[in-house]
Amino acid sequence: MKITEYIKDTRAEMSHVTWPSRKQAILFSAAVVIVSIATAAFLGLFDYIFSRLLTLFV
Repeated sequence: MKITEYIKDTRAEMSHVTWPSRKQAILFSAAVVIVSIATAAFLGLFDYIFSRLLTLFV
């Protein structure tokens, strides 16, 4: 496949994409940040608990 065909096909496919609005993009980004922070806190808590339990046994 030639590079010009690839670019042409890519542009054609990109015209079919439904892009989110600015508001949707901000809300989705905020959701990702919040879930990431919650996951980090959850994993950090369990890491702390298991570290404390391990020091009790060792």
